[in-house]
Amino acid sequence: MDRRIERPPTPWWRRRATVLVVLAIIAAVLAWRLLPASGSTDVATTDLETGIVERAPFADYLPVRATVAPGVTTLVGVLSGGQVERLLVQDGAMVTAGQPLATLANPTLKLEVLTREAQIASQLGSVAGESLGIERNRLDRSAQIAQANYDLIKARRELGIREQLHDRGFVSDAGVRSFAEETAYQEKRLAQLRSGGAAEARITATQGSRLNDTRTRLESNLSAVRSSLDALVIRAPAGGRLTNFIIQPGQTLKPGDPAGQVDSEGSWKLEADVDEYFLGRVRVGQPASAGDARLVVSRVLPAVKDGRFRVELTFGRAAPAGLNRGQTLDIRITLGSTAPALVAPVGGWLEAGSGTSVFVLDADGAHARRHAVKTGRRNPEQVEILSGLKPGDRIVTSSTASVKGDILNLR
Repeated sequence: MDRRIERPPTPWWRRRATVLVVLAIIAAVLAWRLLPASGSTDVATTDLETGIVERAPFADYLPVRATVAPGVTTLVGVLSGGQVERLLVQDGAMVTAGQPLATLANPTLKLEVLTREAQIASQLGSVAGESLGIERNRLDRSAQIAQANYDLIKARRELGIREQLHDRGFVSDAGVRSFAEETAYQEKRLAQLRSGGAAEARITATQGSRLNDTRTRLESNLSAVRSSLDALVIRAPAGGRLTNFIIQPGQTLKPGDPAGQVDSEGSWKLEADVDEYFLGRVRVGQPASAGDARLVVSRVLPAVKDGRFRVELTFGRAAPAGLNRGQTLDIRITLGSTAPALVAPVGGWLEAGSGTSVFVLDADGAHARRHAVKTGRRNPEQVEILSGLKPGDRIVTSSTASVKGDILNLR
């Protein structure tokens, strides 16, 4: 008779439910290992640049590219408006102070000058006429006093003769009295003329002084009027090389228009635009170098434009030969002495948050985590680390500005 055979039980590792659970656990582990953690970013290792934080000598200097500029630039201005009539020199020529550069034509100004000259000449004629009248009055007064003095002498002589004749009995008292009265009259007349002459002399002296002042002022005005024609000649304000002299014959210029400039030849300075990060560290008097040439910071213009400010430097000794305006030179401005410091390589990481954080690689090299740091001085190769890192840390030096999380998964 048939007998039912019992099937042996299925091992636990072959049970479907167990297999499904094991597969689920394996999938979860793989997902945990392979999928990025929350707040992390996957980055290819080949796309990153890294560097080591170490304690090393830090050279505190600033390299900049400077432009050669003349030490002194004097603008050539137009004193009187007009039309350019003739050019006497060309742009780029060497000129001396006061040398004529161009002439202007201004018929209206010439007519005004002629009219003004005629007016001043007429006023000078009037002053000369008044001076002549004063001199004539003085001469007339002197002649009157001389005549009165002569008449007094004659009267005294006649009186003396009559007194002698009276003493001898030839002339009566009445005959002597009339001559005595004549003498007294002449004495009084002479005294009055002399007194009036002294008062008149004081008045004429004051009037003459005023006329002299008026004459001097009119002559000065006449010189100024005539010199206004000289303003139609554009002259070099200083000696040097004439540049930007681009006016053309027939061009109309107004008073105050720039006509060019004169650059000091052989006296040079350097101008450099510096990143605003160094605004508080670059100061007047700091040394600098351009090859073998020694320079010094002579001026710092603190106005910031497009994230940069301007610095001017002068040569400590004579400027090197062969310099030309607009030529560029690589220079190094010394900001401080070289001393040991904790330093890290410079790179794009300094642009992210102005260098307030950096990604530090883990020991296994599979992840990099964001660390807050505080940076100090910088040079083209190194940045001083004040806090947040220690010697031996490997950091990501390439730019991480686009990374939002705090963990990098290196693949």
